[in-house]
Amino acid sequence: MNEQMRSALQDFIRREAGADHVSITEAKLLSGGSIQENWFIQAVVSGGHCGPELKLVVRTDAPSGVAGSLCRADEFALLKAAYDAGVTVPEPLWLCRDASLIGKQFFVMRFVGGVAASHVVVRDAKLGGDRRALLERLGAELGRIHAIRPPRADLAFLPSPGSSPALQHVARVRRFLDAHHTPHPALEWGLRWLEVNAPERGEVALCHRDFRTGNYMVDENGLTAILDWEFAGWGDPLEDVGWFCAKCWRFGGAGDAGGIGAREDLYRGYANVTGRRLENENIHYWEVMAHVNWAVIALQQAERHLSGEETSLMLALTGHIVPELEYEILTMTEAH
Repeated sequence: MNEQMRSALQDFIRREAGADHVSITEAKLLSGGSIQENWFIQAVVSGGHCGPELKLVVRTDAPSGVAGSLCRADEFALLKAAYDAGVTVPEPLWLCRDASLIGKQFFVMRFVGGVAASHVVVRDAKLGGDRRALLERLGAELGRIHAIRPPRADLAFLPSPGSSPALQHVARVRRFLDAHHTPHPALEWGLRWLEVNAPERGEVALCHRDFRTGNYMVDENGLTAILDWEFAGWGDPLEDVGWFCAKCWRFGGAGDAGGIGAREDLYRGYANVTGRRLENENIHYWEVMAHVNWAVIALQQAERHLSGEETSLMLALTGHIVPELEYEILTMTEAH
């Protein structure tokens, strides 16, 4: 972090906290966040209402992004809605819409400790406490997210899911594939399968749309926070369940729920909050959708690198998982 950005953030935090003086003593770019930047900030505060020391995370845009990712102001509004609904998220504190301050919009949330790295969470059995209890807790959290329903004046920026949330996804992916410079027949096949087998519109709720291992944090006792709300929108609640359980988000773990355990434990936690019993057959459709959507995002991530917008080995390597996803799509739709 350069001195200009540090000084601007100090002044911003001082104003928002009603403090006399703020001095940032530590600032470092956090790992993870393949689409946005997250900065850990530790500051000493004189006066105001936030105490003598603050540990914060400043979330702002990366040098390039992907289609469908919300702006920071919209993500801040979603974080507030989730926090107010009792979802375990970092406390949202302040939003800065003035891009001139540090060159882009940002918001500030309270720092929460824990580990989010998917490959670590899946393999280290000490993290998250009892895994069955962790999955039940995650199911309950998902139920609280889905209790947020339209219409909501504070979330008016979210587009309507239309007459069919599933077919809305199909149309969006088809537009991308039609405009893409390289054909992907397996994705086209998966898209046609999704179109033919689209479920009728049921209840509509707020969907996180990236609820998976890697986007929640745990410590040795259990869940500490659910992260990354930049893709959220109105949709079919089963979309989130399918995304969490999809094979592409198990990271080599043996469990079919996020690579950390059995989906029945997730389902039980969800039912405890919502009263709705989940069925595997209904969720299979959304697991196929998860693979198609992730394949498109992977192509977009690779384009960020190939276009020169943001040189990144991680983005380049992400593009190489597309054939694996295509194979899984063909396998999942073969007998259905």
